[in-house]
Amino acid sequence: MTQPSYDVVEAVTMQLISSDASVIPVNAEFSFRVSDPYTVRTVFTGQHTMSTWLLGRELLVHGLLAASDAPAGNGDVQVWRDEDPDFLLISLSGVEGSALLAAPAEPLERFLATTEDLVPIGSESDRMETEISALIAALLTA
Repeated sequence: MTQPSYDVVEAVTMQLISSDASVIPVNAEFSFRVSDPYTVRTVFTGQHTMSTWLLGRELLVHGLLAASDAPAGNGDVQVWRDEDPDFLLISLSGVEGSALLAAPAEPLERFLATTEDLVPIGSESDRMETEISALIAALLTA
């Protein structure tokens, strides 16, 4: 089954903040499909590496309003506003290590607002019901 193209894509230049507080530029591409409304696919590309993460759209929305003492998320991904409200911080933890990334908030706010125009938060399951029914029908006719 071929995946449709992404309905919303936003490229953001971020900063990877290392443990010694040095900063490394990282390009990030945030992508959203109406057919998968819970998920934001994010591809982080640095000078010598690339990493893809699937982030919860609602987690990112909550992160826009969260503070450092109460970030959104309690697992491998946490999101919160920096002390400078023009920036959003994303903490990623995985088997290969951890990363703290800073992003300008405005492009992510715009990206998430566009996704909400297409699929309002809270109405994702309505969209998924149709997709799941179509998948079941396709499997039964295969």
